[in-house]
Order: sequence, then structure tokens, then C-alpha cells
Amino acid sequence: MEQDWKQSRGSFFTAFAPPAFWLTLFFLVPLAIIWAYSFGKNISMTEVAVTGTLSNYARIADPVYISIFVKSIVYAALTTFLCLIVGFPVALAITFAPDKAKAWLLLLIMLPFWTNLLVRTYALMAVLRTEGYVNTVLGWIGIGPLPLLHNNFAVVLGLVYVNLPFLVLPLYSALDRLDRSLLEASLDLGAGHIRTIREIVIPLALPGILSGLLITFIPALGSYLTPDLLGGPDSQMIASVIERNFKRANDWPFGSALSFILMYLTFFAIAAQTLVAARRRKAGGEA
Repeated sequence: MEQDWKQSRGSFFTAFAPPAFWLTLFFLVPLAIIWAYSFGKNISMTEVAVTGTLSNYARIADPVYISIFVKSIVYAALTTFLCLIVGFPVALAITFAPDKAKAWLLLLIMLPFWTNLLVRTYALMAVLRTEGYVNTVLGWIGIGPLPLLHNNFAVVLGLVYVNLPFLVLPLYSALDRLDRSLLEASLDLGAGHIRTIREIVIPLALPGILSGLLITFIPALGSYLTPDLLGGPDSQMIASVIERNFKRANDWPFGSALSFILMYLTFFAIAAQTLVAARRRKAGGEA
């Protein structure tokens, strides 16, 4: 007979205390310090005085920073959309693949996580540069060389390349839980494959699709390494501005404010996804 956790609180808190302590000490406390710095100002090269000022947040209203925020959101949204276009057929193919092939396909999707992001980015640079593999192949057919690196195209391509597995895996998880009998019934009743996907698969898998979109959008919005290495002067995203304020300008208060604006946007995206999911559950319950 299983024991209720309320009847064994000692064991529960013994198991819970170490990770909670670790999370508090190495995540919540540093996060709280950065949040406090966002309401401060520099008093020397190494000291920040927390004064409660909102001037750092007011600076973000500058059109320069607003444009960078908007550009970052557009890049992240475009990346998420392209990942969905590419990732949905891939996840669908993995779902209906034979069991042996499914294991290998999932391994190929997860394989990039075993390689450092910096290594993968430099590998992509080798592919896209003027003397790279793509331009070499294009040269054989009399095209190019094309400017494939250090521009907005390279940034979006790099973000899709890096974040695609974050969308494929949640999509596969959602699609794999579908009731196959509903798909068979749809096909038996005369609906084609496209209509079955549109009217059966997508509505049933929508919670997983929304979760995958959120999981892809958030890291794409805060990407630093990919736009820094693949982009040009007009391709910087907000994470690059945050890095510059912390490391080069030594303006930790303003960098902290930018970081938390990014975090507030993340919280807003999570809240919106949660609200949509709650409304779907409520609508399903009423039906």
C-alpha cells in the first residue's frame, strides 16, 4: 500500500532539501542580486549601489534599444515558425516510423546535444563562408559565391539549426500519444491524409505544439553566441547588448535591467501559453 507523502514528511523533506538548497543558493540568490542591481547605479568600476532608481528601465525606452528588442522578437518568432515548418513533418515521420527506425531517428535528433554549441556554430561557419562547402558546390554550377555569412540570413539559419531539436522532441511526444484509431477512422471515412492532419492531428496535438513553440521561442529570443558569430553589424540581438554592458561597458545596472526585461517577456510568453492551455481544457470540459 502506497504511503501518502503527508504521512512521511521527514523522508519527503530529506529528499527535497538538498536540491532546494542548491537551487536557492546558486540560482535564486544570484538572480535576486541581479534584480537588485537593476535598481542601482555604478559608484565605481567594481561597486554598484542599489538606490531603487528606475532610470535603468527608463533607458530601455530609447528607440535604439526598442528596435533591438523588436528585432530579437522578430528573429525568435521567425526561427520558431521555420522550426515548426521543418520540425512537424520530421516529428510526424518519426511517430509513424517502425520501432527500430524510430530509435535511430530519435538518436539523430538528440545527437547535436552531445556536441558543444560553439563547435556546431563554427562548423556552420565553415559551411556558409565564402570558401565554404555551399559556395563551392554553387561554384561548380556557375553560381556565386553568395554572401551567406555575417548577415541576417545567417543568423536565422543558425538559430533554426540550433533550436530545431527543441521543437521536434515535444512535437514527437505529443504526436506519439495520439489515438491511432481516430486517424484510421478519419481515413476510412474518406478524409485524405492532409485533411486528417489538419482536422484531427493538429487539434489533438495542439497543447504539445504550443509547448514546443514556447520551448523554441524562449532560447531563440535569448540567443547570444549564434548571432554574435554568424551575424553582421546590423544583426545583433538583445543578448549581445546585455553581454556588452556586463563585460565591456561595465554597466551592470543597465545590463541587469535589460536581462530582466527579457525575463519579463519570457514570463509573459509562459503565462500566455498557460492561459491558452487552460481555456482549451475548460472548453473541452464544457463540451
